[in-house]
Amino acid sequence: MDRPAPDPNKLLAAWMQWERGEETPGRVMANLKTGGLRELLESLTAGGPSQGGAGPAAGSTPPGWAPVV
Repeated sequence: MDRPAPDPNKLLAAWMQWERGEETPGRVMANLKTGGLRELLESLTAGGPSQGGAGPAAGSTPPGWAPVV
């Protein structure tokens, strides 16, 4: 059975439900999984540095980025 292509807007909406406290983390993970997050991430990383793409080097962070704890 063919799945439709992942919809980034739907995936973001699912994530935002968790951020607003409307869904539990487990439900959000299930929605992201069935929504095609893996396929979307795989397609975005297909042209990464190991494939000759222009993505960031492994372990590097964008300039000005700092983790929020």
